[in-house]
Amino acid sequence: MTVRAPAGYGAIVTAAGRGSRAGGAAPKQWRDLAGRSVLARALDAFAGFERVVLVVHAEDMAHAIAEFGGRVTIVTGGETRAASVRAALDRLEGSPITHVLIHDGARPLIEDAVIQGVIDALQSGAPAAAPALPVTDALWRGEGGLVTGTAAREGLFRAQTPQGFALAQISTAHRLHPQDAADDVELARKAGIPVAITEGSETNLKITWPGDFARAENLLGTAMDIRLGNGYDVHAFGPGDHVTLCGVRVAHEAGLMGHSDADVGMHALTDAIYGALAQGDIGRHFPPSDPQWKGADSAIFLRHAADLARAQGFRIGNADVTLICEAPKIGPHAQAMQDRLADIADIEPGRVSVKATTSERLGFTGRREGLAAIATVTLIKG
Repeated sequence: MTVRAPAGYGAIVTAAGRGSRAGGAAPKQWRDLAGRSVLARALDAFAGFERVVLVVHAEDMAHAIAEFGGRVTIVTGGETRAASVRAALDRLEGSPITHVLIHDGARPLIEDAVIQGVIDALQSGAPAAAPALPVTDALWRGEGGLVTGTAAREGLFRAQTPQGFALAQISTAHRLHPQDAADDVELARKAGIPVAITEGSETNLKITWPGDFARAENLLGTAMDIRLGNGYDVHAFGPGDHVTLCGVRVAHEAGLMGHSDADVGMHALTDAIYGALAQGDIGRHFPPSDPQWKGADSAIFLRHAADLARAQGFRIGNADVTLICEAPKIGPHAQAMQDRLADIADIEPGRVSVKATTSERLGFTGRREGLAAIATVTLIKG
């Protein structure tokens, strides 16, 4: 469940680094983690904030706009982490935002409880708050591969993000101390801002080394969210010489009547996705009372539903569509329909099934008065 931040709370997610220590051809924040990018998972946690500013490297701007444009404000980062944060803070100046949480885009497994803990501390009057974990391991000093000494661990903490601040104070701290810093807490302390320690989480790991991807995937495996949805649609036959089913034109002695192109298969599948997301049906998103959808290609509806699922962190595990009719014959077109639905929803064709059955000449489909379709879809997060 996404944290719903109080009014006036914004978030900054930093993702302008190159992350070379993590290996791979692409910066770590853009690499795949169990089907979605590290950065996409980090951003998901702040969907309930009034304003989210994403900071990216200039070379990644086009990628960022393509994946996140419209969802967040995207700015170009600087040469250092501190410069990148300042660029985001500058964008929030003059806005209704009074408090900001600053999070590292390489921490994709941030839990709601950690975010809520920072918010609660700020709401209780702390000018700044950040999550951390007490150091429990013995600490050594070393040189040349040998232990050269030990250090006391009492009073030491492992810092995490998001780190929360009153916007005006952290903006001032950055202006007073423009040099780079390990994190924003360091700059806040230099400016004399007290920082409350809130509870961190062992799962809130920062992707730094190649092995961290395997650790993160193992942790995701324990937090999978699976949704099932179904859809049903009916359209009556009318004048025409073809029908459109699952995006494929099929010659027939009659057409299908409907406000859009009356594609029962695609409508059923679209409603199944909306249902799995608890987002109503096609009529909620594309009202039939709106003339702009008259005769519309139903691919618009399915693409919107699939994009909405991805925006909420889900991927389509599989989709199963059954067309119910006496005619036309579906078998010769089933593969083309499967391929078309997969293309629109941007998933592998092997995850889509299209099949047909008759109603043994019973009911309106048996009397050839119209067509019906049933669809089932599985959505997976994690």
